[in-house]
Amino acid sequence: MRLTTMGRRSGKERTAILGYYEDGPNLVTMAMNGWAEAEPAWWLNLQAQPDATVKLPDGSRTIRGRAAQADERERLWARWREMGDDVDGYATRRTSGTAVVVLEPR
Repeated sequence: MRLTTMGRRSGKERTAILGYYEDGPNLVTMAMNGWAEAEPAWWLNLQAQPDATVKLPDGSRTIRGRAAQADERERLWARWREMGDDVDGYATRRTSGTAVVVLEPR
């Protein structure tokens, strides 16, 4: 998907291409920067201004982004694990943890 956020400092639109999966009406992605320590700019922008848009093969949607918490985070993380990626292994490269980001329809 293409996620378009508002730059937290510039105020300009910024677009990032992200992997995702659908969870009911929500889209789920991870706030990772190639598993590097720094948070990705799109996630910092989304935290500052949670309203954004996504472009998918079937069209565009307006969304509101947030970090999954507690049991929801564990459930969504487990789904990434089921897809065959070694998310647990990669996550150990980051001391700050990796946010599981939920993009809810607005």
